[in-house]
Amino acid sequence: MSTDAALSQALRLAYAGADYIRFTAQGEREVNNLGLIRNKMRKRGCNIPLIADIHFNANAAIAAASAVDKVRINPGNFAPSEELIHSRFTHFLKVCREHGTAVRIGVNHGSLSERIMREYGDSPAGMVASCMEFLEICRAEQFDNVVVSLKASNTMLMVKAVRLLAARMEETGMRFPLHLGVTEAGDAEDGRIKSAVGIGALLADGIGDTIRVSLSEEPENELPVAHALSDYISSRNAHPAIHANPAPGYNYLATERRISRAVGHIGGGQVPVILPIDGAGDAQLVSVTAANMLTDSFIRMLSDNPAAVVLLSSVHKNPVGEMRAAMHRLLGENCKVPVIFRLDYRETVAETLIVKASADAGALLADGFVDGLMLTNRGQAIDAAGSLPFGILQAARLRISHTEYIACPGCGRTLYDLQATLARVKAATAHLAGLKIAVMGCIVNGPGEMADADYGYVGAARGCISLYKGKKCVARNIPEAQAVESLLQLIRSDGRT
Repeated sequence: MSTDAALSQALRLAYAGADYIRFTAQGEREVNNLGLIRNKMRKRGCNIPLIADIHFNANAAIAAASAVDKVRINPGNFAPSEELIHSRFTHFLKVCREHGTAVRIGVNHGSLSERIMREYGDSPAGMVASCMEFLEICRAEQFDNVVVSLKASNTMLMVKAVRLLAARMEETGMRFPLHLGVTEAGDAEDGRIKSAVGIGALLADGIGDTIRVSLSEEPENELPVAHALSDYISSRNAHPAIHANPAPGYNYLATERRISRAVGHIGGGQVPVILPIDGAGDAQLVSVTAANMLTDSFIRMLSDNPAAVVLLSSVHKNPVGEMRAAMHRLLGENCKVPVIFRLDYRETVAETLIVKASADAGALLADGFVDGLMLTNRGQAIDAAGSLPFGILQAARLRISHTEYIACPGCGRTLYDLQATLARVKAATAHLAGLKIAVMGCIVNGPGEMADADYGYVGAARGCISLYKGKKCVARNIPEAQAVESLLQLIRSDGRT
């Protein structure tokens, strides 16, 4: 509702390279003002599409259809009952058709409907079912101006859900574009790692048409990360062919961690190692490129040597693709040698290194292939063996080494200073390695996306916070000035400080 401030923010995003801009709109009053903001953008020569993000309020969605270029609705809270979904959604589509307005069906892991939760739980299958229900209505109404998204704060769950949705749409002859994002990724290095791990894994699969990097920072900070990620994966276009076959029995849509033999503290289902930090112990490290590992004789040698551990690298233009091919060859030959992936870079900008390494590792982690990581960088003054590999493994929930923060980027529903609060919470709890703490702007996605967090700090009303322990709300409407200390007291009462 702060028209000039919103216009200024939109223009900053445009200058930073956004292809479209989205504002949340709680009700019809906010929707009407979005129309005013859109008109002011056009008068300033900014023709970037403006999107309204709607939760709970179908009437606001219908009003937005005539005010903006696209409307995002959440199937989890679009209509209060199954009986009302069809009538409300078809009416909404009718108005969108009349005004040439696009639609995003945006499913969030944290806000699946009670009906979907009862049938599927908070699973990838439930997210897909929620989306497909609305897509089937779109198809019945012959409304094709639709983008779909499945988002979660858990990177691997998000990847599995989107892979499953892409396959389901393929089976049913649907060709709707896919929007990708890891929601509530947080800020700083961890927020960038989470986003690149999840989005990068899917882009490496050839999945994804639009992306949004969600950071608990100023929104224009998201754009350089998104562009670096998109440019990096796109740079592999027209790469030399990689000749490979999927391993028999490998299920891309329900991946599990590859079974490897244990060689000391490496492999055998143990926590992935990080070289050189963890060391190799008595293992015999066999350094090899993916292309060289595909021969029968080499694979026999690895199978016959119980002390061997492969340190696998690639110089291919598409290193992830070549490494995947090598891993499928090992699977197909039932060779259980542990594999540590060596990813090499030449970067001088820390953020670019974070994006590239996280995206590459994300695809391999999502496939279930990793027994360890080794990152090297030959750029200037960047330590690739520092916090980055630990952050990547933590983003995939494979190795927990520090406090994890699940934090939303903030929007018009956030009624407190989220960035400052997140900074205070991190300063007070950063020593609590292994804890997951959620800092959420509101209840729309808060309780759901932080379902596996140990503690949650969630906006309840203007200036008031509710605290959660796991999924249970344990304190409501705490004044904001007291809320961080109340969170710390809750953690102390459990003996976890």
